[in-house]
Amino acid sequence: MKKTILYLIILLLSLGVFSTSMMASEKNATIPTPTPKEVPAYVQNMLNRIDEIKEMDKSTLSRAERKELRNEVREINKEIRSTGNGIYLSVGAIIVILLLIIIL
Repeated sequence: MKKTILYLIILLLSLGVFSTSMMASEKNATIPTPTPKEVPAYVQNMLNRIDEIKEMDKSTLSRAERKELRNEVREINKEIRSTGNGIYLSVGAIIVILLLIIIL
């Protein structure tokens, strides 16, 4: 008797989960696809330079020239990463911040 009640409760809970997931998938079907963001001109110039370096024939370059190119690519990559706007917070950080706000 106890097992049948447990199975019945599990069945009812699982039906509720399936119905909400189906409703969520219907809502997602009507969402239009986002348009890609425009890349600023100076970032596009840096990306073009990286592509030029990748397409170069490096077998004819000296060791020092290859090292300079490697350093240039690293600097460009650092600069591109630093151009990101916004603050990125993890879920754990958001929970900690909310708990501190509630406590204070």
